[in-house]
Amino acid sequence: MRYLQILAGLAGLASMASPVQAATAVNPTTAAKAAIDAMNSAFYNPSEGRWSPDIAWWISGTALQAVLDYMQKTGTRDYLAQARDIIEKQKGPVPGWPQGGGNFRADSTDDTAWWALAMLRMFDLTGDKQYLDIARQDEEYIWKYWTETECGGGIYVDIRALTYKNAIANALYIKLAAGLHLRTGDSIYLDKAVKTYKWLKESGMINSQGLLNDGLTRDKTNEVCYNNEGPTWTYLQGALVGGLSELFRTTSDPSYILDASTIVNAVINSPQLTPPSTGVLTDYACEGTTKGCNFDQQSFKGIFARNLGEFDSLITGRPYRAYLEQNANSAYEKARDGGNLYGTSWAGPFDGASLAKQQSAASLWVALL
Repeated sequence: MRYLQILAGLAGLASMASPVQAATAVNPTTAAKAAIDAMNSAFYNPSEGRWSPDIAWWISGTALQAVLDYMQKTGTRDYLAQARDIIEKQKGPVPGWPQGGGNFRADSTDDTAWWALAMLRMFDLTGDKQYLDIARQDEEYIWKYWTETECGGGIYVDIRALTYKNAIANALYIKLAAGLHLRTGDSIYLDKAVKTYKWLKESGMINSQGLLNDGLTRDKTNEVCYNNEGPTWTYLQGALVGGLSELFRTTSDPSYILDASTIVNAVINSPQLTPPSTGVLTDYACEGTTKGCNFDQQSFKGIFARNLGEFDSLITGRPYRAYLEQNANSAYEKARDGGNLYGTSWAGPFDGASLAKQQSAASLWVALL
């Protein structure tokens, strides 16, 4: 579905932080496949049905999403057998969280949501209702952790502690619930997605620059919740843009397009998230710091790119494609080694490989397909 041409003008690309290149350095399909193949060769453990089993489980979920999105966009089914094997081996009880009961119900709502979103894409690819049923079960599980007794609403991220309402858990839930409505027509999912977005928008998590901070802090004296001014991680922005895209796809309400474009433009025009010196997406809170980025943080930019690509495809003329191309060119030329493995910073230099870095780069290339 594409929206009215006028919305391309509303994208505001004239105010981008730096000039953009006109096209990618290589064919995006070729580069995406090379990145996925390198990810499989370097990090996939077939006996466990998971990439890099020693790092966070959710990162394999978002890596699977990149592979599934590649197949959806190209029409190939090259990795479908692998995807089926991953799902079968990972849908049992989550390591360290037997209470989850399997089918990707984890000890945090965001970890559950990453896998549930992959199940929606697996359903799109195969038409097999078992994957849709898993996503529905996961949505029901996540929604149990919505409460209105703290901060007036919202979903807790940490199921064990039930103490933190943050951007990622709620943004991912919006995308999941809206996606379920789109695929099932069940209005209960749309009602909950709209309710969650209304709460998030009014919660204070979106700052004066139009960007999401990490979450909310509750004042224990007066019970008021307020923006904790945590980092404006790239994946927070991307997850909400993805949720708004799915809401638009299922409602055709242009307000969701406008809200998403506000967030994207804020990212592009932020001197921290898109430094004028490079014009390349950056997680400023860890990239270039003495501490560096951990595996979770190394994953973030690809999630933004994935959701920006989905959003951009809704707008006539794909006005954000040039920004994605600029990032892809830079990553390919400055952050890649001779084996098609990618580093943390897409502005370079290459700083070694990890699954987190690789799935992020793969997601960037897939966003251009």
